[in-house]
Amino acid sequence: MARFPTWVVIALAGALSLSLAGCSSTGGKRAEDARKAAAAQGGAAVDTPRWTFAMITHSGDGDTFWDIVQSGAKQAAVKDNINFLYSHDAEAQQQAQLVDAAVDKKVDGIIVTLAKPDALKAAVARAEKAGIPVITVNSGSAQSKAYGALTHVGQDETFAGEAVGQELNERGKKKVLCVLHEQGNVGHEQRCAGVAKTFSGTVDNLYVNGTNMPDVQATIGAKLQADKSVDAVVTLGAPYADTAVKARADAGSRAEVDTFDLNAKVAAELRDGTLGFAVDQQPYLQGYQAVDLLWLYKYNGDVLGGGRPVLTGPQIVTKDQAAALEEYTKRGTR
Repeated sequence: MARFPTWVVIALAGALSLSLAGCSSTGGKRAEDARKAAAAQGGAAVDTPRWTFAMITHSGDGDTFWDIVQSGAKQAAVKDNINFLYSHDAEAQQQAQLVDAAVDKKVDGIIVTLAKPDALKAAVARAEKAGIPVITVNSGSAQSKAYGALTHVGQDETFAGEAVGQELNERGKKKVLCVLHEQGNVGHEQRCAGVAKTFSGTVDNLYVNGTNMPDVQATIGAKLQADKSVDAVVTLGAPYADTAVKARADAGSRAEVDTFDLNAKVAAELRDGTLGFAVDQQPYLQGYQAVDLLWLYKYNGDVLGGGRPVLTGPQIVTKDQAAALEEYTKRGTR
């Protein structure tokens, strides 16, 4: 069987080509300078009405992943002459209230995450009843169509977990710790379930309090110290990867640390071998595509996906690819 990362990368070649087109130092700098200039001047590339789109996510405070999502969304908003509003709350009921507030403002489009879909169902239905088009992003792909969204932009979380299980098999791992940092998040459960589906060894789920990094470190460290047979730790978000590395050192463990998501720190640790691999779902692309697809719908009635999610991942990133992507992580677009 071919290595999983190879065909995943092939499947995403079109999306990657957009990101990697600026690889040369001069071309990349010109593109980035143009992007910054457009954002600073507020220059749109279209003459359509200045519609208002609201993005409401389940992000907690200080989550750098969502900074990257916003970066993509804001860039598309500049291009598409969109007034972009962003709000977030890690508590599902409060997130639903933010969706209700956007409906009350009579925005022209809503982008929403469905990490805890049951709590958002009524709010999304209210938006639909008000005639406001909705696109779901990042989490909730299984519920998106049933809730009436135009499409979903993100990665299939189960499929991403399966990719991790395959990669761990290729690396000869036998026992994996899957660290869930947000209880009740359906996407996180799907990731670990996907790992267990394809991994030929044992998967233990470990629930931690993701809002308290010292507690996360202590909990992972205690588990590694108690069970020396664990030879891989998979975290479900980039900020938790470095914490797992510290926990590994505390426990005197030699387990490989791997992670979902990519940022500058993860790219650097992939390059120097501190981490084994990362699963990139391209958050910049999620934000950019969500805004762009809403604009296309408003402007031309276009809908992508044919009733299926528009996938932005997974892409397995190893030491071999880290150096090429590190430039983009530093500028906040990967």
